[in-house]
Amino acid sequence: MPPSFEHLSVEANGLHFAALAAGPADGPLALCLHGFPDAAPTWRHLLPALADAGFRAVAPWMRGYAPTAVPADGSYGLGALVADTGALHEALGGDGRAVLIGHDWGAITAYGAAAFEPQRWSRVVTGAVPPVGAIGMKLFTYDQLKRSFYIFVFQSPLAEMAVGLDDLSFIDGLWRDWSPGYDAAGDLPAVKDALRDPSNLAAAIGYYRAMLGTSPPDPAYAAQQAAGGSVPPQPVLYLHGDHDGCMAVEMAEDAEQFLSPGSKRVIVAGAGHFFHVEQPEVVNRHILDWVTA
Repeated sequence: MPPSFEHLSVEANGLHFAALAAGPADGPLALCLHGFPDAAPTWRHLLPALADAGFRAVAPWMRGYAPTAVPADGSYGLGALVADTGALHEALGGDGRAVLIGHDWGAITAYGAAAFEPQRWSRVVTGAVPPVGAIGMKLFTYDQLKRSFYIFVFQSPLAEMAVGLDDLSFIDGLWRDWSPGYDAAGDLPAVKDALRDPSNLAAAIGYYRAMLGTSPPDPAYAAQQAAGGSVPPQPVLYLHGDHDGCMAVEMAEDAEQFLSPGSKRVIVAGAGHFFHVEQPEVVNRHILDWVTA
């Protein structure tokens, strides 16, 4: 990890978060949320670019991903993630200039967080998971169901055992399939460190169990959970790799039509699911143009 990154310890929503940060302390907050199977260091290309643009760029490890704490309440529903995001904004000194950037689960969280408390976020960037209206019934095509097999595996009590075998080789396979042709050797050690402990792996899988209702929703986050299906009022930049092996690029067709007026969809050429590490210069340029507009 480049030494220019600060390592933060933040208390938010009753949980200890670890985070990487760069940029001036008084700059507007740019909160970058990772997905699965991922970790804060994959924002290593974007954080310095945001810092150079004057932002206080922060990338936390999401709830349950080491070194962030595993929540005692075992809540991994979208409502809890939305609550975390608002609490991080507060704890990090964010104001109405803040921007929210999310990839994969971070994107799902960003839609909900921006809709639930729109006053916190001036601009929003999401990627790799389109808004729910754009996905529609395309999720249930044969080809997409094959790509989404892991979601259904994760509903099984045997999921932790399967993913944990052979130094988490399941995760190697997902990165290989989702970003074909990309050498992830520089990314996978940090990803595995975040998930290697059985409690952290169970937490990450818990997101998917909550998503399909295998684990019951937490009533403490009912309002935040309800916001998850809403459209953020802010303009949203949506990014998707044209070789994404997790969610085919066809899933992102007309994504901007299911977002607020002024939103934009960009297909990143020559990139798969983890486009922010595959094509960082291209992706950084699109994001910086958007959040500084």
